[in-house]
Amino acid sequence: MAPLSSRRRALTTVHPVDEVLPLPTLALYGFQHVLAFYAGAVLVPVILGSSLGLTRQELVYLINADLVTAGIATVIQAWGFWRIGARLPLVQGATFTAVSPMIAIGQGAGGGTAGLLVVYGAVITGGVAAFLFAPFAGRLTRYFPPIVTGTLLTVIGIVLIPVALQDVGGGPALRGTAGYGDPVHLAYAGGTLLFILVVVRFGSPFLRSIAVLLGLVGGTAVAWLLGDAEFTAVDQADWLGVSTPFHYGLPHFSVLPMLAMVVVMLITVVETTGDVYAMGEITGREVDGDTVSRALRADGLATVLGGVFNSFPYVAFAENIGLVRMSRVTSRFVVVAAGLFMTVLGLLPKVGAVVASVPHPVLGAAAVAMFGMVATVGIQILAKVDLREERNAVILAVSLGAAMLPTAVPPFFERMPTEVRAVLGSGITLGTLTAVLLNLFFHVLERRRREGIDWDELAAYDDGTGPQTATAR
Repeated sequence: MAPLSSRRRALTTVHPVDEVLPLPTLALYGFQHVLAFYAGAVLVPVILGSSLGLTRQELVYLINADLVTAGIATVIQAWGFWRIGARLPLVQGATFTAVSPMIAIGQGAGGGTAGLLVVYGAVITGGVAAFLFAPFAGRLTRYFPPIVTGTLLTVIGIVLIPVALQDVGGGPALRGTAGYGDPVHLAYAGGTLLFILVVVRFGSPFLRSIAVLLGLVGGTAVAWLLGDAEFTAVDQADWLGVSTPFHYGLPHFSVLPMLAMVVVMLITVVETTGDVYAMGEITGREVDGDTVSRALRADGLATVLGGVFNSFPYVAFAENIGLVRMSRVTSRFVVVAAGLFMTVLGLLPKVGAVVASVPHPVLGAAAVAMFGMVATVGIQILAKVDLREERNAVILAVSLGAAMLPTAVPPFFERMPTEVRAVLGSGITLGTLTAVLLNLFFHVLERRRREGIDWDELAAYDDGTGPQTATAR
């Protein structure tokens, strides 16, 4: 038998997810998460604000509110309290699934701040629905076997890589212009990615864990030295900007927008479930139905806060899942630190403007690696699946094809109603729902049919000793 002291050490061993790192290390790793998260975080308010015709001042306020709420949501998810929060290193950000429905809702209400009030009424409703649905969703985890979760993560990575490649070409704003795909952009992206790879190959374990951060800082520094990175926005930004509840007025609750946002939140339930299982795979922390329920409650609560504090629905960010996989730093308290950083950035627009000055090609290069890592986690899960079995192979093949439909041909579902586009217009959503439904069709329903057969009677029939027919109960 092991000595008593050894047994005590074994009993007090802390799981890497729950490890509290030294403060300087927490800050460094947390800031790396913020840099990986920032561009995607500000993209949702920028797209929505521009579509609704908000003024520049209103748009800046919207970005700050999003950062503050995302920071709070991240702390809730990673730290956790009561039965809320997965207590995993999951960074929360505004979901892209809600962008198109929110634009349609806001424009239908007349645009501007009047449209935002209807959007926020729908967001609050969707958050409440997600919170209340969480316990039931946790019981559905048996319908997410490795073939479904592996397909989901593979789909997320593959669908998001083109988003990163847009940044490599110069950013979405340059699409259709002569500057898009300029060799200078490609050089910055290629140099940044090469630098990250060199650090991963030759760096010490610590340097490898912050390779993405070093790549972003190094790429930005080179771009600034060559005159291709501007920090003029820093001078124009205010030092302090506090997001207050219902800044634009009390939200308006309209039935159809509320129903549309409930549909969006049901879709994010599937996405969050896959994210939680992926993080469990990366960190080695066991995930069960209760973990999923706690994660979904955090999503619901964060979304309600989003409606109150002039923000959006929230879900785990795939970029940061890939970053955890790359850095191998699995402490959830690193993500808590990232959430605190995001909250501070939301309160200090000038500081946030510095982070926002990272050039698109530099950010895109890092995102390519991180999204690729998300797909790699999916493939890692699929390695546990017998793909020689025809039904599993069909689930994967058809789901990948469904995911690529709106990704490769964006206008495909433009003529559909808004509520339908919320489901079909996202490659992640369409691919995930396809995997879930095909798994039900091929495995769950078939399993139930088999369980209803009296196998003893069937065996007797095969031996010629039983009745002439094998009945099913």
